[in-house]
Amino acid sequence: MAEAQAGSGKVTLFRQEGPGGLTYRIPALLYLPRESVFLAFAEKRSSFKDEDAEFLVMRRGRKEGTTVQWDPPEALTAAILSGHRTMNPCPVYEKKSGTVFLFFICVRTHVTEWQQIKSGRNAARLSYVSSQDGGRTWSQLTDLTDQVIGEDLKNWATFAVGPGHGLQTSGGRLVIPAYTYYIHKRCFGHSLRCWTKPHCFIFYSDDLGQTWVQGQLLKNLRTTECQVAEVSSQGRPQVLYCSARSPDKNRAEAFSVDHGDRFEEYFLCKELCEPPHGCQGSVVSFIPPLQSLGLDQTKHTGESTHLLGLRFASASVENSTSWLVFSHPTNRCKRKNLGIYLNTSPLDKGCWKSPWTLYEGPCGYSDLAVCDEGRPLLFGCLFECGVSRECEEIAFQLFTGAELLRNVAEECPCAPSSSEERPL
Repeated sequence: MAEAQAGSGKVTLFRQEGPGGLTYRIPALLYLPRESVFLAFAEKRSSFKDEDAEFLVMRRGRKEGTTVQWDPPEALTAAILSGHRTMNPCPVYEKKSGTVFLFFICVRTHVTEWQQIKSGRNAARLSYVSSQDGGRTWSQLTDLTDQVIGEDLKNWATFAVGPGHGLQTSGGRLVIPAYTYYIHKRCFGHSLRCWTKPHCFIFYSDDLGQTWVQGQLLKNLRTTECQVAEVSSQGRPQVLYCSARSPDKNRAEAFSVDHGDRFEEYFLCKELCEPPHGCQGSVVSFIPPLQSLGLDQTKHTGESTHLLGLRFASASVENSTSWLVFSHPTNRCKRKNLGIYLNTSPLDKGCWKSPWTLYEGPCGYSDLAVCDEGRPLLFGCLFECGVSRECEEIAFQLFTGAELLRNVAEECPCAPSSSEERPL
């Protein structure tokens, strides 16, 4: 049984068996506050290649204080569609019923993503399983492809969900981030690869997961793997923030004021770099418990206040209720050095602080979860890492909000005089 403790570094949950052999990739992490349990998911593959994915595996981690005890790994045999490989775990927790929905795609065996994009013939299915008992048992697989995507599928070369966690908004909407390679133009009935572009969007449910609907594509940027977080601000409606992988050197950001049906504001974020061809990243929002983080709201005066050695613009504390945490490789040249970024003013441009390097060395995909029902405030990060390559293991690290604040850069890159409020 593996044990993780806040402040003590990472523990390995899934490990590669020899170079080029059995490999675990694509982490997804979910926290269940009712049970004080983490669920960690990954793909089991016969090699590191995408086309060699087989099925999903899971470990349950019981949180006690600032320690997590991890049970042994188990195969998710319910999440298998005959003749297909299971990929891109994307779980979401429905708080009212305590139901876990685990979304994923089932891709026809040995058909690669590139083959689908080149031919314009989709080989993926949208599927999920659910659990009523905190991931101990799972329902039979449900295939939503025809019901939710329907005729739109003829213009999708391929698609996927997540990967990483989904979200339930404060209004109860369940949100599953997704992306598709959309065929914008055909010639004599054949798709044109140069006119097939990736765009992110969401699937959502407003009836506790009984039915699901497809949101509108963000067609103005090239975006693939994405995650969403809800941002609240005093005196303003809730905003859904989307962080998406981009091939254009910087992370793509988008905002929605209608709970994700449509993302109207979008741009490339110069503070968040992408390695060549991009990489998946993870984002979560939380409402900072200011006193438990060391901030006395009665003492901040002037333009900034001091918080555990970190300068914040006072406007960030007063005007934005939610903060964002983001995990992603920090190196522009390769997938290396996993960083944890903090944004204390998500609705102002340019307010991502310089990252805390959680792991030095090769790293890849990651997923974050926040435990905010007690004190101290805790974050879990599940991430790919290794010594020679990023796919050697999937590790978990637990850290506190105070630990995060101590490790991020001292100077805030934005100030009240220079920040640009988003027109939402």
